[in-house]
Amino acid sequence: MTSTSPDASSSDVVLLQAHVDGDPDAFGLLFARHRDRLWAVALRTMGNPEDAADGLQDGLVAAYRRAGSFRGEAAVTTWLHRVVVNACLDRIRAARVRRTEPLPDDLEEYGNRGSTTTSTVADDTADPADLSVRDERRQAVLAALATLPEEQRAALVLVDMEGYPVADVARMLDCAVGTVKSRCSRGRARLAVLLAPLEGSGDEPHPSAGNPEAGRAVPPTRDERGPPATA
Repeated sequence: MTSTSPDASSSDVVLLQAHVDGDPDAFGLLFARHRDRLWAVALRTMGNPEDAADGLQDGLVAAYRRAGSFRGEAAVTTWLHRVVVNACLDRIRAARVRRTEPLPDDLEEYGNRGSTTTSTVADDTADPADLSVRDERRQAVLAALATLPEEQRAALVLVDMEGYPVADVARMLDCAVGTVKSRCSRGRARLAVLLAPLEGSGDEPHPSAGNPEAGRAVPPTRDERGPPATA
């Protein structure tokens, strides 16, 4: 137990332990620190903002309640991602009939909600036509991801789009390293076919391109910069 109340400068481990010890603010500080990235993972795994908000909320409730089970075998952020991804996968498995449902037409209404800490000056100064094309391509990637089996989708999101090492993703998904590699390989092969029309149409690669551990393959859409305020 820490001797003083934790604050925004405290480490993830200190914040999580403080939460376990009963500090009322510690978990909120921890979530605020990782909010944007957890939201991006939830959105890309679920495929649309409404379901992503539900999946993220389920994951955070689970993390809040199970914090005492954290044993330090991995980083706190790895543990948080595992809990959120598993919560999203549980929702997908419970609603398989909606798995290939197209993305909604009203994604833009979520553009100004939540955190915008990952926004860039370029977004404010770029040609609106270029931004429109890029948004269409990003939405095409999300739609293609939504057609993959949930295990492949989760592996691709975490490895190719979020840049996590395969070993970390294996811990998040509770499977072997070879299984993660296999899921990524099969997912990339399918995306390569689905996204073939995008090749050569711009400067943004899709998730099957390049080094699978080189980091984020697709820049965030406006919806990926933060969960809706009510999430």
